[in-house]
Amino acid sequence: MALKPIRLGVNIDHVATLRQVRKARYPDIVEAMHLCERGGADQITVHLREDRRHIQDVDVERLLECCLLPVNLEMAFTEEMIEKALEWRPHSVTLVPERREEMTTESGLDLSSLRKNLPALSRLRGKLRVVGFIDPDLSQVSLARELNLDGVEFHTGPFSEAFELSLRGRERNALHHQIQRLIEASRAAHSEKIEVKAGHGLTIQNVSHLCEILEITEFNIGHSIVARSLLMGLESAVREMKTHIQR
Repeated sequence: MALKPIRLGVNIDHVATLRQVRKARYPDIVEAMHLCERGGADQITVHLREDRRHIQDVDVERLLECCLLPVNLEMAFTEEMIEKALEWRPHSVTLVPERREEMTTESGLDLSSLRKNLPALSRLRGKLRVVGFIDPDLSQVSLARELNLDGVEFHTGPFSEAFELSLRGRERNALHHQIQRLIEASRAAHSEKIEVKAGHGLTIQNVSHLCEILEITEFNIGHSIVARSLLMGLESAVREMKTHIQR
């Protein structure tokens, strides 16, 4: 397998989170997008949640109007979001699970839920690249193939949690187990010609483990980059991450 540079998608949801705390006009989401571009991002990712807790409709519209990079729209598989995606035509949509009471996305989407509305899925797939945000589970990869999804993004939250435990000298076997799950699921998806992405909880410290999985073509990273930007600036934080994953 040829080794290609892994793309970096930067999720800028938490730039909007800071803005929405005060319902202010700043920090500006488009300015943040331009800084990510200059820092070397390959894609901009935003999650338009049903409760609009951070990203707003106008943010997506402005990004699609101004962004020189592909825009990946994370969204729940609901009629409202499907209609908006078909109207806006982002580069890709990533279907994610969503619960209003959760602080952040807690698990992958069970792709069997998409079977309840196959016509809507077909409408999306007819116009857009459709990715499923799933747990690194072989049964979910099989469903992605059955549903003809263009890609999968593996939920790396459990891996990230296991990494943090390993730093404290605890449950190192759990980290090995999570890495093996990601390796096996990535190979299975790649063998089915499904594009492989990964994201959630990734940092400068832990992403190195996953850079060695050759099937992964893209990381989507948000919280750790935005948090780092408070200390070193957004453009520098994006460049730091991009350099790290390419190294």
